[in-house]
Amino acid sequence: MRRSLVATAAVAALALTGCTNGGNSGTSSTPTSGAASPEAVAYMDKVCGAASEFAKIEKSAPKLDSGDSAKLKADMAAYMGQLADAFTKSADGLKNVGPSPVAGGEEAVNKMAEAFTSLGTVFTDAKTKIEQADANNATGGIQAAGEAIAKLSELADPLRDIKAVPELQKATQTAPKCQEMQRLNVTPTS
Repeated sequence: MRRSLVATAAVAALALTGCTNGGNSGTSSTPTSGAASPEAVAYMDKVCGAASEFAKIEKSAPKLDSGDSAKLKADMAAYMGQLADAFTKSADGLKNVGPSPVAGGEEAVNKMAEAFTSLGTVFTDAKTKIEQADANNATGGIQAAGEAIAKLSELADPLRDIKAVPELQKATQTAPKCQEMQRLNVTPTS
């Protein structure tokens, strides 16, 4: 029973991580008039470069070893730690992109940074709970991992706050790192 809970949580981790990193939702609030300014494109390139740290992490859950619950516990804790580090790195990068050339840009990027910081904390807490859980009765750790992974839905569209700033939204269409981030997000997982 315990092993099936562990297996279920790990499979859920894989499925949810793959689903929430699905990239473009198909909706766009892009204005139809003209192109974004070069300054806005350069700014969004920095923003997407900073935010993309989370998209670069391994998107598959640890290999399941149902015969070694201690190893599975360690692997799940490491996985939660990788996610925490990636979100924290993205948040720190977003806090350091500098002033926006467009009104409202800094506020939108600050909201993004807050979301990444919050997710980093959630995954750090999950890692701690997994590490503290009894390997022979890891239900508490598995629950923490599942709850953390469920929070990923908050980041289904990492650039959603940018949509409130039309010129920056438009700039995401040509900023090279925004395009790269979208490609990283839509990479299927196995």
